[in-house]
Amino acid sequence: MAELTLLFDGACPLCLREVRTLRRRDEGRGRLAFVDVDDPAYEPDLHAGITYAQAMGRMHAIDADGQVIRDVEVFRAAYALVGLGWLYAPTRWPLLRPLVDWLYGLWARWRLAITGRPSLATLCRDRCATSPASGAEIVGG
Repeated sequence: MAELTLLFDGACPLCLREVRTLRRRDEGRGRLAFVDVDDPAYEPDLHAGITYAQAMGRMHAIDADGQVIRDVEVFRAAYALVGLGWLYAPTRWPLLRPLVDWLYGLWARWRLAITGRPSLATLCRDRCATSPASGAEIVGG
């Protein structure tokens, strides 16, 4: 079992780039695993109950003990596992941490629009129409 399983949006070009980078850095050691939540076969029950809407709204990962990690902490943990923890080390500093966490919140809110995707509410509505068991509750409006 991987030390960290990252849930990612397989239809997001920026997310795919990040996943490719982390996979390459992991070099087949299996420290990291990746689950595409945009895959119609995604099952929340197999991934700590994290629904499609939750996973699409913010970054989530599950550690080997089954603990859910969210937001920037996912990147801190993943990059540490592939020997690049120093890149995210400054984001733990007391003065930078709140700013980085706030900036991530903005990114999470606008990620879909920035990458030319429909809103989270639209994605969830479409997902429920095709796969009601996926946990794609309608969010927003």
